[in-house]
Amino acid sequence: MNLAATVAVAFWAMLPAYVPNNAAVLAGGGRPIDGGRTLGGRRVLGDGKTWRGTLVGTLAGVALAVALNAVEPAASDALGVALPEFPPAAMVALAFGAMLGDILASFLKRRTGRERGAAFPLVDQLDFVVVSLTLAALAAPAWFGDTFTLDVLLAVLVLTPVLHVATNVAAYLLGLKNEPY
Repeated sequence: MNLAATVAVAFWAMLPAYVPNNAAVLAGGGRPIDGGRTLGGRRVLGDGKTWRGTLVGTLAGVALAVALNAVEPAASDALGVALPEFPPAAMVALAFGAMLGDILASFLKRRTGRERGAAFPLVDQLDFVVVSLTLAALAAPAWFGDTFTLDVLLAVLVLTPVLHVATNVAAYLLGLKNEPY
């Protein structure tokens, strides 16, 4: 597979994991998952991780995967690349895995004394990737193996931090975020 095809497959396959955290921010608010509890004098997760955000984010990722499946034949033809279809288990694993990865990163931030919104290099960019890919590998192993070849995985690991930084800077410049990371 050439570089352009690899990047196209990587981006397409990760879209259901790229969207949930953004959707969660837009849906924001509601009851915090940790219910205000503390551990070692610090919040377990913080107010930014809510049940509503987690549900909306997961549903947004699954809905996007359903929509991608509907347009896959036309997109594959237009790009000249065989883009993957998402089985239901992969849809849920990618979307929920992205949310769970962000929740786990929040837990790590609190344990290391970082406040909500504080930078945590590499963890901020790859937390959702690691967990969503792990859940997808467990939930849909054949699909995962066919889709996430070594070159596609490498593309995801390079592409994701670049996209993460670019979208966060854009959101900051548009006044949607308080910090550009």
